[in-house]
Amino acid sequence: MSNSGLLCWSCGKPTGITGRVMRSDDCIDCGANLRCCRGCRHFDPSRNRQCKENIESFVADKEKNNLCDFFQKRDATKIGGGVSHQRDGKLDKKKNFDDLFKD
Repeated sequence: MSNSGLLCWSCGKPTGITGRVMRSDDCIDCGANLRCCRGCRHFDPSRNRQCKENIESFVADKEKNNLCDFFQKRDATKIGGGVSHQRDGKLDKKKNFDDLFKD
């Protein structure tokens, strides 16, 4: 994560949030809800229910606040086609590398 804290998943600007993301937190620049599927590190459009976790219920609006127990903030912004790009940290990059050699 960047030194300036969490970046908004929608506009990419710093939110000023360095700790936990609350359900009431919105981007001060664009107004996007921050504690939502699109702002979570588990969001993956290619997965079942668009989540890397085994969630029980489908969340229809991925850009609205929700109370998911699996929520973990991520440093991500929209790119073309509405897909989010996550900026992986050092530990994530190491895990991804190690996963290449798993049997």
